Amino acid sequence: MIKPPLPANECVRLDMLRALKILDTTAEERFDRVTRLAKRLFEVPMSLVSLIDADRQWFKSNIGLKVLETSRDISFCGHAILGDDVFSIRDTELDERFFDNPLVKNGPKIRFYAGCPIKAADGSKVGTLCILDVKPRNFTDEDKSLLKDLTLMVEQEIAAVQLATMDSLTSISNRRGFEALCMHALRFCTRQKKPATLFFFDLTRFKEINDRFGHAEGDRALVSFSELLMLCFRETDVIGRIGGDEFAVLLTSSDKEESELVLARFSESVAKHNESEERGYNITYDVGIVEYNQSLDKNLEEFIDKADKLMYENKRLKKNEL
Repeated sequence: MIKPPLPANECVRLDMLRALKILDTTAEERFDRVTRLAKRLFEVPMSLVSLIDADRQWFKSNIGLKVLETSRDISFCGHAILGDDVFSIRDTELDERFFDNPLVKNGPKIRFYAGCPIKAADGSKVGTLCILDVKPRNFTDEDKSLLKDLTLMVEQEIAAVQLATMDSLTSISNRRGFEALCMHALRFCTRQKKPATLFFFDLTRFKEINDRFGHAEGDRALVSFSELLMLCFRETDVIGRIGGDEFAVLLTSSDKEESELVLARFSESVAKHNESEERGYNITYDVGIVEYNQSLDKNLEEFIDKADKLMYENKRLKKNEL
């Protein structure tokens, strides 16, 4: 067996894959309909949308295979993303790269493979749409053309997911995207008995910025705040703009004490940003912080609402102190 080598742009490719925020998400009909179509058109028992992570291939859509992911070392798709064209193997038992591969020798005993690279917006190949069979078969130029057309459908659906779950101004998750990612993150914390903390931010005097300096400057303030959040919080934290001037961050595997240290670092970054140039206004905010309680927080909406109410209570107390 020959392990697939890494693409020359592996770091950029992985950054793009993770920016899509699609790994480890639930099954979606938009992708399943493509794999079902591929299975029917090519008359194969297995069809997958496979995404190639650092050390695994994970299946966003899986028709006919009984596992959710496999090691990247034994993946066929790891080889397929190295080229631009469809990668096909007529008979795996006659191919020195795969004849002793566990997926060939053992279940599901793959004998035929064809995969077309899935390209992200920057051209990075993040995975494949692939079909598999338990018997050898030929794959014609017409077949390749059809698989490419189906792969284009997958690429269009990924782009649509991004548009539906991303805030167009700040390029971070919108409320829909934030909630979808949070549900996955909280399930992980529940299974692993890890803590989680939610920050709910509200920009103060944001209306004054719009009124005094115009909406373009208001947009600039929102973008600046989102960039500060991205800079100060971790890649694994879930960050979103969930309202006009409201933002939220979910920290996983972090208790309240650790979270307060992160907040202090964020506060320092905001202060430095305010000092960096003269705008006529400062970016200021109120925040509510709540720890996730697996027994009390029955759903995500209640959890977010709790942080929202605490933020407004902090805002009210601050006004009373003035």
